[in-house]
Amino acid sequence: MSDEIDGLSLNAGRNASIKIAYFVHDVNDAAVARRVTMLRAAGAAVTVAGFRRDDRLPKTVSGARVVDLGRTADARLLQRAMVVFRNLLRPKTMLEGMGRPDVIIARNLESLALAVRARREVPTARLVYECLDIHRSLLGSSVPHRIIQRIESALLKSIDLLIVSSPAFVREYFSKKPGFGAPILLVENKVLTLEAEPHAEQGALAGPPWTIGWFGNLRCRRTFDTLAALAAGSDGRVRILIAGRSSPAVFDDFAALVERSPNCTFVGSFTPEDLGTLYAQCHFAWAIDYFEEGLNSSWLLPNRLYEASGFGAVPIALKSVETGRWLARYDAGWLIDDTVGVEGMAAMFENLDLAGYAKLYQAVAAIPREALIADRSDCDKLLHAVAGR
Repeated sequence: MSDEIDGLSLNAGRNASIKIAYFVHDVNDAAVARRVTMLRAAGAAVTVAGFRRDDRLPKTVSGARVVDLGRTADARLLQRAMVVFRNLLRPKTMLEGMGRPDVIIARNLESLALAVRARREVPTARLVYECLDIHRSLLGSSVPHRIIQRIESALLKSIDLLIVSSPAFVREYFSKKPGFGAPILLVENKVLTLEAEPHAEQGALAGPPWTIGWFGNLRCRRTFDTLAALAAGSDGRVRILIAGRSSPAVFDDFAALVERSPNCTFVGSFTPEDLGTLYAQCHFAWAIDYFEEGLNSSWLLPNRLYEASGFGAVPIALKSVETGRWLARYDAGWLIDDTVGVEGMAAMFENLDLAGYAKLYQAVAAIPREALIADRSDCDKLLHAVAGR
């Protein structure tokens, strides 16, 4: 009998009996699909209970059945709170068809509130909190902020394991929370491969013009304005290729905005299978995020850091943030000062020649693959950790 179904290892035996209820903020988020794939690849049976940010309601996510918890909206905390509250009143509906899960995982804070309530129905289940962002509401000092912070502190007392994607979240945030002592697991946003390892589809590209890729969740208006101004003022020397899902809370009509911007191209959303083709067109990848500047944006290690490096594009990052520090450990990336504006970036590209770019490319190519790629062994380690083994 084959040991794989749909490309996922069954790991028959102890792992196959682990049932996981996975509460998520957006069932259509590609990162959610990646995590489900990892858990299923290690042999777990997973059901996803989650919100959605648009009308798309998938029946499954990476082979895991979906329980719809309702639609929420970007940048509308009150609306999201009301949807969460409605679900808190019907815990049995949230767990519909899941039986008695062995592990309940919550992705981000709004999902944790539901997961804590669901665990009351299954008190023997382990509770795991997967924190991928520290929202600005958890860092403010106003009355509403303090209320949210107290809710978070109360919820954190219930968890058995905290998963973070960046060590800065622990260093800058969780280590400073009085009384917090749950075990912590670092799971970086590496490119997941269960079969053949991803690779760059080309060597160092010729140039100029130099192409910068900006891929993923498109939520930073300052990033767009910076890239658009750089491309417009470069006399064709710099081009911008954009792909992903734009936030309607930030951009009214993103496609039209890009259409009006010289030397910028938007190709819409993409799948993980498209990454190789997208990065093959780029010399550089934009790995700077100003969305929550000085806070979450300074601490996170984004998907595009690992994707770009794994597929042969040179990440552009700020020296002072966690992304820049990660790259500096490998003496890789094009690291810039916080004070460098559009004119300074334009000068950098004006002075860049093929030899200089080749040196940057080779430094990225020398990053150890295990620093960029997650494989089946990482899936097994993740499942063992969440299951308490």
